[in-house]
Amino acid sequence: MLRLLSLIPTLPLAGFLVLALFGGRFSRRQIAWVGCGSIGTAALITALVGADFLRVFPDRTSYHQTLWTWIDTSGMTVGVSWYLDALSLLMVAVVTGIGFLIHLYSVEYMSGDDGYARFFAYMNLFVTAMLTLVLADNLLLLYLGWEGVGLCSYLLIGFWYREPEYGAAAQKAFIVTRIGDTAFAVGLFILFTQLKSLSIQQVQTLAADAWPVGSNVAVIVAVLLLAGAVGKSAQLPLQVWLPDAMAGPTPVSALIHAATMVTAGVYLIARMHQLFALAPTVLEAVAVIGLLTLLLAACSALVQRDIKRVLAYSTMSQIGYMFLALGVGAWSAALFHFLTHSCFKALLFLAAGSVIHSLGHEQDIFRMGGLRRQLPLTFWTFLIGAAAMSGVPFITSGFYSKDWILWSAWSSPLSHRWIWFGALLGTLLTGLYSFRLIFRVFFGEVRTSPNGTPGVAMLVPLVVLAFFAVTVGFLELPRTLGDLSLFSQYLSHVLPPIETIPGMDESVEALVQIAVTCSALLGMGLAAVLFLPRASVADRLAGTSLGRTLAAFWQGGWGFDRMYDGVLVRPWLHLTRESGELLDRGYESLGVAAESFHVWLSRTQTGHVRWYAATVAVGALVLLGLFAM
Repeated sequence: MLRLLSLIPTLPLAGFLVLALFGGRFSRRQIAWVGCGSIGTAALITALVGADFLRVFPDRTSYHQTLWTWIDTSGMTVGVSWYLDALSLLMVAVVTGIGFLIHLYSVEYMSGDDGYARFFAYMNLFVTAMLTLVLADNLLLLYLGWEGVGLCSYLLIGFWYREPEYGAAAQKAFIVTRIGDTAFAVGLFILFTQLKSLSIQQVQTLAADAWPVGSNVAVIVAVLLLAGAVGKSAQLPLQVWLPDAMAGPTPVSALIHAATMVTAGVYLIARMHQLFALAPTVLEAVAVIGLLTLLLAACSALVQRDIKRVLAYSTMSQIGYMFLALGVGAWSAALFHFLTHSCFKALLFLAAGSVIHSLGHEQDIFRMGGLRRQLPLTFWTFLIGAAAMSGVPFITSGFYSKDWILWSAWSSPLSHRWIWFGALLGTLLTGLYSFRLIFRVFFGEVRTSPNGTPGVAMLVPLVVLAFFAVTVGFLELPRTLGDLSLFSQYLSHVLPPIETIPGMDESVEALVQIAVTCSALLGMGLAAVLFLPRASVADRLAGTSLGRTLAAFWQGGWGFDRMYDGVLVRPWLHLTRESGELLDRGYESLGVAAESFHVWLSRTQTGHVRWYAATVAVGALVLLGLFAM
């Protein structure tokens, strides 16, 4: 079955080609079968390949498959090669499994849209690019997938391109992520120049042999790769594109935020962990960036009115937890939170889409309310997703993954106490903004009545994702709650275990766990106090001058957009406008000169043969004189 590995990215690509070339001739039913069928078949093959791989695992920890040689010149040989190990199998399972559920949901959600075939073609191409990224055996092929998800995000965010603001959001996402992508490309140039290889495994082995820990070259390369990861995963300071990415259809938001694009940066750092280990200062920067992003994004999520923007900021915050874990050396903890986050965040976006779809595409949470009775299944699944993201203890997956990260931040020698306290504050804020959504949308008086209920194609993915949002956390239990380490043992063949400070026994872990639990419950309790009563305490606080100022500042993303607009965007537009006028004058001058030259030359066309003969003779003499000299 391992030989079928190449079919996993090939099938979504085939679905894209079929829909792109012939989608206009297909019925909507046929389009749905091609779009969903290609991803569903890829998910099935992933299961078969994964079962075969696990059968020989851990005696055989990787599988390599080369299809053909892509580039072979000047000492650089790059193939279209796939590399399967525990990490890439995890990523592929999430991308194809959750990707299929999102495609199935889209069959009904997008059924009334004119661009039905185009939508599924773009979605198939998006999955193809992400699978290429995570299965690539070399950094150049990985970069091809990296740029592919950037292109597809532009196409999908701006899917409703007739609306100018949607096109602007797509351009913003494409341009901002290009900054990180450019740094990533420069890092690849340096790696090949120094090590003469782009194979992911060889590069890390050669780098460990050639560069001592803390060497300048290792630091530079790690910084450049980190810049690429920051751009794709929407971390500070390149986080501004993600909230505006909500311009795309809700299934697009679920795919980008849960299983594909925003997790690419986390995968890159985890995959290149040996290289980052050579640059401890960069690893510390990864943790600090993650901490700052999770706190800033959590504050912004508290004041958003658009249900999808709340979830967008929550994605930035949860990815910040993953970066924090990577920065303190908790590689497996970061990937475990990736797994749990993929389940509960896809669930939250699809449940939010169910609400939006039922309310005639209303997205303002202040125009919602009381929907728990009208949309009971959506309410319960949304509640499970919010509880998992908040880390409701013992019964949700988010509790176990977040607890692992907080314990790692406390016990790792690479961490600091202030990082742990900041992450602990983040758990409180997560519970606060998550249950703010619950109370605003599903409790209180009904402000907008649903005009319908979601069908089976939309509800089945919700139920499946709700099941996983509860259960996947039991793959890794702390020492205080059973000491089950299936997930960490699985990834131990790819990622090194975290080092801990001496003296970190079960009693200390239990105290940390109690603090995390109390923080999450306190956040949920505050949400009930602030948002649940009829005369909302939060509304009264927001009505004060300080409340209005703070809310405006947080709603605007802490002023990053305004700063970038004033420092970069407007000066650049002014420069291009002025230089454009100069260039226009230059081209106009060339046109005038050409026209004048034509008028002058036309005067030589007299119609007299003697004049033409004399001209030829003079020209010949001039040429002979030039050659004679």
